[in-house]
Amino acid sequence: MFDDKKLWRDRAGNRLKDLSRYLKYIFNGHLVIVLLFLIGTAAFYYQKWIETLPANFPAEAILAVILSLFLTYSPVYNFLLDADKVFLIAVEEKLKGYFLRSGGASIVFQGYILLMVLAVLMPMYAHAKANGFNLFLPILIVLIVVKLWNLAVKWRILYFVQPSVQRWDMIVRYFINLTFTYLLLKQANVMILLIIGIVMLLYFRYFYARTRKMGLKWDVLIEQEEKRMASFYRLANMFTDVPNIKDTVKRRKYLDVLISRISFSQDQTYMYLFSRAFLRSSDYLGLFVRLTVIGSLAIYFISFGMGQILLSVLFLYLTGFQLLPLYRHHQNKLWVSLYPVGAQVQQKSFQTLLIIILSVEAVIFALLILIKGEAAAALLDLLAGSIFNWLFVYVYSKKCLKD
Repeated sequence: MFDDKKLWRDRAGNRLKDLSRYLKYIFNGHLVIVLLFLIGTAAFYYQKWIETLPANFPAEAILAVILSLFLTYSPVYNFLLDADKVFLIAVEEKLKGYFLRSGGASIVFQGYILLMVLAVLMPMYAHAKANGFNLFLPILIVLIVVKLWNLAVKWRILYFVQPSVQRWDMIVRYFINLTFTYLLLKQANVMILLIIGIVMLLYFRYFYARTRKMGLKWDVLIEQEEKRMASFYRLANMFTDVPNIKDTVKRRKYLDVLISRISFSQDQTYMYLFSRAFLRSSDYLGLFVRLTVIGSLAIYFISFGMGQILLSVLFLYLTGFQLLPLYRHHQNKLWVSLYPVGAQVQQKSFQTLLIIILSVEAVIFALLILIKGEAAAALLDLLAGSIFNWLFVYVYSKKCLKD
């Protein structure tokens, strides 16, 4: 007899074991120390920044914009596998309990993230509202209820296969969340909040009525679950080998100009190969862009003095450390071993590419400090970044590449 409770326990348990196995590699000793340092530094400068805010600072609007993003993005973790579209479709009517438990797991996990985000933003809100900290728990409870509404609507939207329906739903829900959250933080009249709450219920009721007689879109559910896990596996693959991971590659023809000057000579074989892999793979180029953007924002907005130089070096380390797997990106491809090129040329090419990437990032960080009007700090940052890059590439990475 089919037991949906046992199926959910097995799927959720296996997923939890899978995540735990790779998380211990991601949060290794080096990264934990770096993260603790980053969090401590960011907290220190964040508090200093809050002390400089004027009394009329629009904290409510900023919090509403950020919190609404986390409220609107509400995936339902369903733990489905590719084979389920064949073997579970016959018992679709018996899976209501399974998906309710999946929704419960989703609200717990995303509610925890919402708690962390609100806790980080609360000092800014307390600066604008004298009783801000006292309202932390009531605001959190209301936001979790709103998150539950977002999850319920998102589940009904998954019954549609048209991408346009999902896009418009995201836009509409974001502005509803934005309006409600802003008025909540402004401590607006309860009746106004109740009216928006009724609008939310009617919005859900509309899509519930539209989809009540529809069947589950198994392809959509499984595809979204696979995309979420693929993102996690790509992250874990930067720290350890993940079997059966699917590489995502994009042509990005507009970036060809960056490698057009690499000659087609034998000693430039790996330089061309590594450069192509870096520019075409979403793992490496995306990681570089994300860390550069986050580091730039942190350096420009929440740090000053020596703090911005320390943050610059820290993000250079994070970028370099997570780009090291690029060296073994092609290790499982047999045709690479046929190249008549020695291992020393391969290592030298990788180190050259890595020093170029890190130097570009160091220059960007230094320019941001210069834009802030701190010429001496910008020069010092560029010098510190250059020294760190050389030590990381030609001393630290040399040992890592041999292991």
